[in-house]
Amino acid sequence: MTSVKVFDLEGKSAQSVDLPSQFDYAVRPDLIKRAVHALFTLKLQPKGNFPLAGMQTTAEYFGRRHEPRQTINTGRSRLPREKLSGSRLGRVRMVPHSMGGRRAHPPKVAKILVEKINFKERNIAVCSSIAATAKPEFVKTRGHKIEGLTLPLVINSSFEQIKRTKDAKAIFDKLGLATDLTRAVEGRRIRSGRSRMRKGGYRTPKSILIVYGKNDSIWRATRNIPGVDAIQVEKLDASVLAPGGVPGRLTLWTVPAIEELGQKKLFLPTQSVVKSKGEKA
Repeated sequence: MTSVKVFDLEGKSAQSVDLPSQFDYAVRPDLIKRAVHALFTLKLQPKGNFPLAGMQTTAEYFGRRHEPRQTINTGRSRLPREKLSGSRLGRVRMVPHSMGGRRAHPPKVAKILVEKINFKERNIAVCSSIAATAKPEFVKTRGHKIEGLTLPLVINSSFEQIKRTKDAKAIFDKLGLATDLTRAVEGRRIRSGRSRMRKGGYRTPKSILIVYGKNDSIWRATRNIPGVDAIQVEKLDASVLAPGGVPGRLTLWTVPAIEELGQKKLFLPTQSVVKSKGEKA
């Protein structure tokens, strides 16, 4: 097992901790991207139009000769038209290219939007994303500023009791993470297109991810820092560890999170096989 330094709140190395086996997995960008996409599809909402939209009209096509309202040889298009009094015809309706007509290919509620992923593949993607947080080449590829840092970053359990945002920022400065926080603040941009008119129409680059064991107050202390996310170790998934399907997010682990990851063997793919009925285990 690999040992890494554990920093205290002053940014000094106080002790060391053994990394669990999740950090030894090979980085699989293909699996990570597939797992992130599967999680994204869970947020999609089925949508579709009203089945009778554009069809609730008196319009009808009259194509037979010598019949009332027929349009043959009258210089008018042979399309469904509204029925008016006195055997007259109104405007074209119902067809897709007419005013108020139906849509040619409307979205359908029955369309399958969710992409499924196997349980083991999802867990391997999480373990692969965890391993990428300890590899500088992947973290640099994401654009994080890690000059002078030794990965993975682990801090003692006292960090989970931080209650004030300014105290959390001071600890980030002592750990050498201020440069990456500045990158996130300066990289904040207005979204393009219509999304800029909605609430939260800004795009903020992802910065530090804090993984804690017990949520005492650290989430509340860091929730307003641009680009910073905090999550409990049991709730980790590929979309948090590898936003956009790109592995290597700059992650700050607490000692309780590392210990819980190893003791509970979180996200390790199980090797047990379910036996069929009547088969001996």
